Amino acid sequence: MSDINRVREEICRTGLSLFERGLTSGSTGNISVRLADGGWLMTPTNASMGALDPARLSLFDAAGHFVSGDAPTKESFLHFSMYSQRGDAQAVVHLHSSHSTAVSIIADVDPDDVLPPLTAYYVMRVGKLPLVPYFAPGDIALAEEVRKLAGRHHAMLLANHGPVVAGTSLANAQYATEELEETAKLFLMLQHHAKRILTPEQVADLKKRFSLP
Repeated sequence: MSDINRVREEICRTGLSLFERGLTSGSTGNISVRLADGGWLMTPTNASMGALDPARLSLFDAAGHFVSGDAPTKESFLHFSMYSQRGDAQAVVHLHSSHSTAVSIIADVDPDDVLPPLTAYYVMRVGKLPLVPYFAPGDIALAEEVRKLAGRHHAMLLANHGPVVAGTSLANAQYATEELEETAKLFLMLQHHAKRILTPEQVADLKKRFSLP
């Protein structure tokens, strides 16, 4: 199997897995992967992640020009904004997952770091999570806001919208997105309880142990 066909199959498997576990619904969410030749494959617009066709994924060349496949997602600019600032990014996952989106709607979260360090794996896979201001779907102004943060953060939460996460592989982007969603779920479950979050010393220890930024 050629590299591009392998990536096509991987995107579709990942989309189906996310869909079957309720992390995306309807035609929401999108996935992209950087190809060996510098181009990208991306899920198309108005496509269910649970029924992706490998042959119909949107293909872009290294300059970001649409080449073939179905029309690309209208949120492709989110992906390109992440890639433009992160040379290590090989994949981007954007979802409208319920718990993460719910947290993005809460009025009094810290916009510089939305979720507290509830678990070690959240610190390891997500780290500091900024909140991007709200923009209407497809508003190109969102691209600039994402670009401003992408050099310092591989994960961010779009207000009243959902998470966008870059990874050094599609698997890593998927795992970080899922860890974010699970932490958002814990955060909501614990809203009316005193919380024992990780201390700054414990977070610093994790960063040292696992060479985290």
